[in-house]
Amino acid sequence: MITVINRLTVHGDVSTFEGILKDITAHMSSQPGFLGNRIYRSVRDPRVFVETAQWTDAASHHKAMQADAFHQRVKGLGGLATPEPDLFEIVEEDERV
Repeated sequence: MITVINRLTVHGDVSTFEGILKDITAHMSSQPGFLGNRIYRSVRDPRVFVETAQWTDAASHHKAMQADAFHQRVKGLGGLATPEPDLFEIVEEDERV
């Protein structure tokens, strides 16, 4: 399993951003290898969001991101937000929550 962690800083309308993000999430959740996601919003700076998404493997995530349907959805974020994505794997875990 891999985790995509994407920090997004919104420069435009937050509600427009949230709508686009929901559409992207709906699309990605129907892709092979997608396991789930969470979206966090900064308490200190409400224009900063962090999305975590779990995938079975990096290849499934890469394939989903190459699809035209993904590109059509994500281009709406253009000048609206700055994404900072990366792929991570668990090194250590403590599940007390």
